[in-house]
Amino acid sequence: MAATGLPDSGATSGSIWALGDYHSFAKQTIWEIGPVLSEAAGIEAGHRVLDVAAGTGNVAIRAALRGAHVVASDITPENFPAGRREAALNGVDLEWVEADAQALPFGDSEFDVVTSAFGAIFAPDHEAVARELLRVCRIGGTIAMANFTPDGRSGAFFELVRRYAPPPPPASRPPTLWGRENHVRDLFGDRVAMQAVRRRYVERAASPEAYRDLFTETFGPAVAIRRALRSFPERLAAFDRDLLDFARRSDAGEIGGPVEYTYDYLLVLAQRIGPSLPE
Repeated sequence: MAATGLPDSGATSGSIWALGDYHSFAKQTIWEIGPVLSEAAGIEAGHRVLDVAAGTGNVAIRAALRGAHVVASDITPENFPAGRREAALNGVDLEWVEADAQALPFGDSEFDVVTSAFGAIFAPDHEAVARELLRVCRIGGTIAMANFTPDGRSGAFFELVRRYAPPPPPASRPPTLWGRENHVRDLFGDRVAMQAVRRRYVERAASPEAYRDLFTETFGPAVAIRRALRSFPERLAAFDRDLLDFARRSDAGEIGGPVEYTYDYLLVLAQRIGPSLPE
């Protein structure tokens, strides 16, 4: 999945997601997944919930609204102020903790439910993420994830980004592998009783141009790519052109109406039934 012809921007994973305006991006794209995942996970009042790679609280805030005691963890603490404001607007309070999904700073079996919506999948070491999700979830507890699939519009979008992004860390694997049921089953092994179902959600914008601008102005990885390409104007123009072409080709909305983009994701529910993975 390595890109070529693009100098490394020097940005770490966390700092890339701090670029742009992630909360605005999330509210206009994946925000509807929060209540879906919270309900599917069976989160109830009194549950202790950890949301991994929580962003600005898409799932975490919804879990708190259901009466759970929630910790929102993310590698990008720069996004926490927006999350706290959104939580306050919703009348809930939760704990915000800076944490890498590959090395969570929590105790074994500490949570009843562990969630992640389009977040933990971006950590490069899939085995480490799976091991940590299992470790912090109690036996009998639930791990619930929403993961982009490697095909459809999500696959096309991430392939576009791959062509312009700096090379990923050595031995890292594509985030969309988490959208393959067999891959997730291999990662969790016999330590869970798992079910997975493919679902869809829709993103909307006023026009293809507005949809492209949403990414170039608010989505951290796209902002990072454009910054890295400032000294390469032809490739920068090509990136913007390809984004707009993707927005035009992928529009499934009615003629004359707002543009619509349907994305497939894998909804994973895994009940922990055995010990965590060995170190």
